[in-house]
Amino acid sequence: MHAVNIDGTNIHFRTAGQSSGMALVFVASLGTDWRSWERVADRFAGHCRLVFHDKQGHGLSDTATGPLRIRDHVRNLAGLLDELAISEAVVCGLSVGGMIALGLAAERPQAVRGLVLCDTGHRIGTDELWNRRIETVQAQGIEAIADGVLERWFSADFRAARPAETALWRNMLLRTPPEGYAATCAAIRDADFTAAARSLAMPALCLCGTQDLATPPELMRELSGLIPDSRYHDIPGAGHLAPVEHADEVGSHMQAFLEELAVV
Repeated sequence: MHAVNIDGTNIHFRTAGQSSGMALVFVASLGTDWRSWERVADRFAGHCRLVFHDKQGHGLSDTATGPLRIRDHVRNLAGLLDELAISEAVVCGLSVGGMIALGLAAERPQAVRGLVLCDTGHRIGTDELWNRRIETVQAQGIEAIADGVLERWFSADFRAARPAETALWRNMLLRTPPEGYAATCAAIRDADFTAAARSLAMPALCLCGTQDLATPPELMRELSGLIPDSRYHDIPGAGHLAPVEHADEVGSHMQAFLEELAVV
């Protein structure tokens, strides 16, 4: 178990794969930990250095005592990369992890060789949506929203075919500290990367499950259109957590992208 303290916040992380070479940095979604990328990342363990972490308020990292901003998550990730002496990486972000990846690319463009943005957006949801969710979680706990979240995370086919695994993902969601969940909801609510996306100079791969109800394909296509050097692919049949539901297809698109970047 490994941790780094970033400005008083303890962040849990793990590394895998090669000890040298290009780093692939994976940033997870709201309500999940690093394991949301695990199946995809395994594909690249023989070629790259793999870096995972639990966002503040998630997993084993410190929780938040009040609202967070995306730049707080970006600061934690940047501090982790500094601690690991990683000067350049391909950053892979899922959902809010994609926003964190966009924030890092905007603040430290020299440190980001490329972006993999999966089921995310330059702006996600409305103030009303996030305020309602924050109020519900604070008053009733995450259990009150869990069924709806699972319906957005995974397609009906996945939930029917893999009920035991779906139950484990539900457990992960329920074990997220409500304070950490609500704080990151506030960070998403207040984030807008529309202008930042237009200014990015590094290449980006944008992927989205066709059954994603949280950040639907039209939002991802819009984000891809904002980034000057971007390519977009649907992940047919997948819900919001496409790297979990269709890891092989996500991995294949990433393989081609990383070959284009001469990373693998």
